[in-house]
Amino acid sequence: QEQLVESGGGLVEAGESLRLSCAPSAGTLRINSVGWYRQAPGKQRELVASISSSGITNYADFVKGRFTISRDNAKNSVYLQMNSLKPEDTGVYYCNADLYYSISYYGTYWGQGTQVTVSS
Repeated sequence: QEQLVESGGGLVEAGESLRLSCAPSAGTLRINSVGWYRQAPGKQRELVASISSSGITNYADFVKGRFTISRDNAKNSVYLQMNSLKPEDTGVYYCNADLYYSISYYGTYWGQGTQVTVSS
């Protein structure tokens, strides 16, 4: 059973937007620090953006100014808003998160991945 569930990928044209979501599959687990990664065909997985439990964010240079990572603690979810998408943003996007059960560290998990395809 996947501990993280991602959604929001799809096929868009260059210049359009998508919003990805990541949340624990079990309501008893709390999402903590999160990283969004992507993997293009034939390439290594790379970090796109991250957010700490306190909301501190970091971005890869290639998405700065276009992507925004955010969290909604009330919904126990993290989002990646992707604007001005380019064909080179195409790939499978993965959520990687530290999960907690109450105040105890539960583990670090990967989501199943969601495909983002940007046509030119």
